This record gives sequence, structure tokens and C-alpha cells, in this order.
Amino acid sequence: MNAHVSLNSEDSDPYQDNALVVAVVGATGAVGRELIRCLENRKLPVGELRLLASARSAGQLMSFRDTSLPVEELTEDSFNGCDIVFFSAGATLSRKYAPLAVRAGAVVIDNSSAYRMDSTVPLVVPEANANALAPHAGIIANPNCVAAIATVALAPLAQCWTVSRLNMVTYQSASGAGAAAMDELRAATQAHLADEPFEQKVLPHPYAFNLFSHNAEVDEETGYNGEELKVIAETRRILHMPKLPIGVTCVRVPVLRAHSIALSIRFDGYVSPEQVRACLADAPGVRLVDDAAKNYFPMPSDATGIDEVLVGRIRTDLGDPSGSTIAMFLSGDQLLKGAALNAVQIAETLISANAA
Repeated sequence: MNAHVSLNSEDSDPYQDNALVVAVVGATGAVGRELIRCLENRKLPVGELRLLASARSAGQLMSFRDTSLPVEELTEDSFNGCDIVFFSAGATLSRKYAPLAVRAGAVVIDNSSAYRMDSTVPLVVPEANANALAPHAGIIANPNCVAAIATVALAPLAQCWTVSRLNMVTYQSASGAGAAAMDELRAATQAHLADEPFEQKVLPHPYAFNLFSHNAEVDEETGYNGEELKVIAETRRILHMPKLPIGVTCVRVPVLRAHSIALSIRFDGYVSPEQVRACLADAPGVRLVDDAAKNYFPMPSDATGIDEVLVGRIRTDLGDPSGSTIAMFLSGDQLLKGAALNAVQIAETLISANAA
């Protein structure tokens, strides 16, 4: 095993000897598996990888860089010697175990909702607000998947012009509810095509050939569900616009993977579609897919499995006669940019900053 590296030390070289000791909590889940793939494919220097999950998954073998690694049961002693710990096992486990990982000397990158609105914890999308990483007290929050995907496109626009209002409608895939929901969509679709009965167990409504309001609990006071309130709060925080008016409607759609967003952005003055395209053409993490002649725009089937957020259908919103509102459509892989990839990019950004 390579030597231990402290990410809190200004004079350490984090790339020396390929020395990071990395752990993934929730390794057997949908996001955990994507984290492992991202760690294989990107530049983070992993010297040792620990795969952590519940007792029922302990002993299961998972592949990493042509090696089979055993899944270990998550315990309070799992973090000794770790440099980075990725959490993707739900808010309850994050609240219990993340402080223990920090106490053991690790930096935690948490994919749950546990710390996203904690003012002492950075909430980071590297393309949008990498400067929020410093300072941190050992825990860094990974945003809600919709907020992460949306802010990749919104941040460069907010740097070019003043944004005065946002409205979003989301088209959220089964991957946002985890591997069990993806399996249920497959099974429900097969049953529907065979004209056989099917009992939903993961999601509350028929999923095959159907769509429905996001299944998060609805707040009685506002009428917004929990997912919508998360998107509003986290988008404001990532963009450093705490009072930005945002309206959101979140919808589950029968797509296996990759979320899409219909986004309407009102600026303080006239902005043309051509100006928006020029702003986004070289924006990090963005790929323009905007071919009106072929009626070819972002689709979840194209966004699945790629790092970039697809952005297109860029046009002036005819509902605003001032010409100050731009409408567009986005698609991004929920398991990648909406979760695992963003977490690994946070770690890469942190390592690069410490190495500088």
C-alpha cells in the first residue's frame, strides 16, 4: 500500500506515489457503482480503494482496475488511514458516519441531502462554484442531481448577464430513485407489453408508459414537494443568489437514466439566443446540441453515459415580449454529473488546489 496523504496539508504532494486511500460508502448501490467507474476512468490517484456497504453486502466482489475487491461491512473503524471518503448511502448514514471519517483524518464528499444546506459545509459543482471549496471543515456536499445538472449551464450565463428569475420543469429518470427503481421500470415495462398485471413496490404510481409528479412529500404550506424545494434552495446556494426567484415542477418520467430540464431564464435586459450559444459554446461541462434544421436537441438517450450536460433548444421565450427571457432544454446523466462524476470532480479540484 502507498503512503498516506493528508489533503489538509499545504506542503504535501497528493500525486506522489499514486498514494490516495479512498473509500466508497454505499459501494453496491447505483451511484456507488458509478463512483467506482469514475475512479477507474479519471485522474484521481487512487492507491488503495475500500468498498463499504451494509453487512448483507459484505464479501461481495466488485471489479476495480482489473482487480476483484471485496465489499467490507461499514463500521465506525472503517476510515482509519483514509484520505477521501465518498458517501452515497443516504442522509441517515452520512450524519452518523461522516463525522467519524473526518475525525479519522479523511475528507468526506457526501452525496446525500444531510449537509447540503449546512452553511458550514460547501455545496459544490466545480464548473459553477469551485471557489466554494475553501475553506472546508472536512465535509463537502454533492448537490441534488437536478441542481448539479442545471447549474452547469446556468453558471456561465450568470457570469455574462444578471439573471432575475428561473423557471424549471424537470423530467427525472428512474436512476434518480436508485437501482431498485430502474429494475422496477424494466419489469413494469415488460409486464405492460405482455398485458400482465404488475404491482409497484418502489414508486407509488404505475411507471411504465406513464409520468407523475415527483414522489417526494408535498409541503402543505407551499404546495411544492421536497424535491422541488431542494432544487430551489440548492440552485440559489450554488449560484450565490440567495433571493433568486425560482419556480420548479419536478416530474418522474419512464426513462431509465439521465434527467432532462426545460429551463426558462429571465435576464435583466435583452439577450439573444446567439449570445447565449456563444456563451455556452466553450463553457466547461457543456455540450451544445442545438440543430433546429434537423430538429435535433438534447435527449436522455444521448446524455446517458457521458460527462457533459447537453444544452439546446435555445430560443427567445415568446411569453416575454421584452426579449429578456431565454428558453432552453438540458439533458444530463443523473448518475454521472448529477452524482458520481460531480463527486469525483470535487475530489480532483481539491487535490489540484492543494498541489498548487
